[in-house]
Amino acid sequence: MPGIRGLMAFRPETAKPLNELVEVLLQGASRLSKGERELIAAYVSGLNECKFCAGTHGAIAKHHFGDSKPVEEVKINPESGLFSPKLRSLLAIAAKVQKGGLYVTNTDVEIAREYGATDLEIHDTVLIAAAFCMFNRYVDGLGTEAPAKEEIYDQIGAYRAKNGYLVPNNKVI
Repeated sequence: MPGIRGLMAFRPETAKPLNELVEVLLQGASRLSKGERELIAAYVSGLNECKFCAGTHGAIAKHHFGDSKPVEEVKINPESGLFSPKLRSLLAIAAKVQKGGLYVTNTDVEIAREYGATDLEIHDTVLIAAAFCMFNRYVDGLGTEAPAKEEIYDQIGAYRAKNGYLVPNNKVI
């Protein structure tokens, strides 16, 4: 099984809490859209050069947005006018978390607040970025396979956008 799915099948007792965490972060209640949260996950994964996670979460974001343009744009220009000032400020925070938590400054947080980000949105952005640093290192650190075919990511993206990360009886798919 490619990517994190193989790791979760290997160790189902850790798969359950990891899937529960990502379900809350990316699919749970939030003022940030599911697409925006998946975009943050894809962006951080791209910065970490984790092909599987960047491809998977980019595809999920695409399905939530109904458009691949935000996913393609964040790869080349996260400060693009395509994104709201609030989302740009949150992407900037996510990029700093990817480097290390201490890179995030009070000024970064104040800028995000000035653009309308709530403390919960800032918290969740930092937690998504930090969690995906862990997930990326988990996937790449154990040398998992990243599919070469983009269609596979699109299939995963369509499924996850529709069904989330939890499945009945905690089965790993």
